[in-house]
Amino acid sequence: MSYLDYCVSKDITIREAMNVLDKVSPQIVFILNDGQLIASLTDGDIRRYLLKGGNITDCVEAAGNMNPRCAKDEDEAIRMYHLINFVAVPIVDINGKIIDIYFGNEGKTGRLGNLGLPVVINAGGKGTRLEPFTKILPKPLIPVGDMPITEHIIEQFDKYGCDEYHIIVNYKKELIKAYFVDSNSKHNISWYDENKPLGTGGGLCYLKGKIDKTFFFTNCDNLLLSNYESMLRFHRENNNVITMVCAYKNFTIPYGVVEMGVNGSIKDMKEKPEMSFLTNTGIYLVEPEVLEDIPDEEFIGFPDIIEQQMKAGKKVSVYPVSENDWLDMGQLSELERMRIRLYGK
Repeated sequence: MSYLDYCVSKDITIREAMNVLDKVSPQIVFILNDGQLIASLTDGDIRRYLLKGGNITDCVEAAGNMNPRCAKDEDEAIRMYHLINFVAVPIVDINGKIIDIYFGNEGKTGRLGNLGLPVVINAGGKGTRLEPFTKILPKPLIPVGDMPITEHIIEQFDKYGCDEYHIIVNYKKELIKAYFVDSNSKHNISWYDENKPLGTGGGLCYLKGKIDKTFFFTNCDNLLLSNYESMLRFHRENNNVITMVCAYKNFTIPYGVVEMGVNGSIKDMKEKPEMSFLTNTGIYLVEPEVLEDIPDEEFIGFPDIIEQQMKAGKKVSVYPVSENDWLDMGQLSELERMRIRLYGK
């Protein structure tokens, strides 16, 4: 990949820049004006801008870091990279134009943090959207590549030092448990059997008294490749009882759209406009006090639990992530996309 792949024009929108960020690793781009470096941009820069009320259709320059650090040659870039722990250091000529980018040359350890938080996985649903596969295998064991989705989820949390797992099961629960026993899983898993379907939130009633600190809660068909450490920092800095992770989903209307004015006049026309929505990924950070408000053995969705907390005056916030960082295998059409993102082919 060329260093030019990490460069974008100041005239593009934030949404267009997000599409570029999704394609590069590490996820950083540099904003240019006639070839000159004027700003850097990461997903964190975009998130902070959006949380302040910005819009993804705004000019990318509005969200960028307008004081990017750069080097005049590779030797200076190497010193900067190791001194301040940059993810990338642009190298510019005497006119401020990027001529290369230094990304470091050390191997990655795979360890991304040491959060030490419990993880609760809701794996009790029937997975009707994945039929006929789920007539044979429960959704948590549907393979993505050479591993079931649940194991991919656990491995991602493992990278952040999470080593305590609580899994709520119901449909074909013995198959799910047997898989982890037969595969000699080294994960520390506690199992909770639903006696009847309890929805996306009701099974949390079994966790009362079992967890005494902030925990991750996720459905078993979602995988998030964003930075969990940043999520936790956001959650704590905002004193949330629940942080809902939401992804921007972009949809292109396959028609020309007309806005009508008075007496049938044409007020505006847009050819195949793109629209963006924040969608709930089904992944949350939750404080243990929320568990005490969940009724025992009652069917309830987690969004309903969120509404109850908000009505009680508790603070709930959204943590936005890129569409490409959220992999949802709840639909058959998404299985192949998830496999390609995880395995690269």
